[in-house]
Amino acid sequence: MFVSPRFLSPVLGLALTIFVSAKEPFKPNLGPDLPRITVTCGDVTLLLRQVTQWTPGRIDFRGKPMTTESSAYGTVFSFPDVGFIGTAHLENEPEKLQALDFFLDDKLIEAPTAELKGGGFRLERKSRIRAFDLTNITEIKDHRLYETTTVHTAEAVPLKLVYHFMHAWRPTVSAFLAGSDAAPEKQISGPLRDDTEVVRKFYINERVDWMAVYEPQSGQFAVSRLLQAPELGGQIATIWNVPGTYRKFYLKCFNNATVPADFTGTWRMVTAFGSSPPEAWEAAARTLAAQLQAR
Repeated sequence: MFVSPRFLSPVLGLALTIFVSAKEPFKPNLGPDLPRITVTCGDVTLLLRQVTQWTPGRIDFRGKPMTTESSAYGTVFSFPDVGFIGTAHLENEPEKLQALDFFLDDKLIEAPTAELKGGGFRLERKSRIRAFDLTNITEIKDHRLYETTTVHTAEAVPLKLVYHFMHAWRPTVSAFLAGSDAAPEKQISGPLRDDTEVVRKFYINERVDWMAVYEPQSGQFAVSRLLQAPELGGQIATIWNVPGTYRKFYLKCFNNATVPADFTGTWRMVTAFGSSPPEAWEAAARTLAAQLQAR
């Protein structure tokens, strides 16, 4: 279905102009009155937004938000000559969507509605960002969120960085915990505060296998475990502390590095959730991290 530019912001209108000027324009079968889709499967609810090129916009667990809508999610590239391109970063160049398929309980949904509910969900999203072909698969199953990103480029591309699996945890998140399977006794943890001296501070800043955060208002926590990653490009986990806005997780790769020609790499992460009083959440998060490794 064609989407009229009068329903879109100027930036999204630019993206649409790019689509219709191509030989075979991408026309998502969503309609002009569907800027948001809310998907609920079990305990997890995921908000998807047109304004961020149909990347996630909020993650809820048992009806309570764990993240904020006021941010970009998914994957974004930072190029030395232009800055960020991808997901909600439309300030430089729009990401060029090429395919968008919604599956509910393993059945293709030809025309999604504003609310989807089922036992499982999968979004397959293909796009192009300059020389990169990008495939994002977002799944909800077994009360968990799975995210898979595959990147391919035929030519060498210098980058400032790539961020995968951006999660803008709520600004009320009060603590973090991270660990590595090779050294389970060595864990990184600490509070996340609003004090002036920690504004826009980065935490963790190491290669870890899993990380967790605690949200005290809901009494809930989240654990994200990296299931797959190419060795090339390296990766470190980091949380950017922006009080009042978010405590944002990034998996940073290709930091001031060049992605080689003919590169194909896949990253995969699972995020699971739980409930716990403040004094017991770290032990519960460690247990959940171990369960995710076993799966």
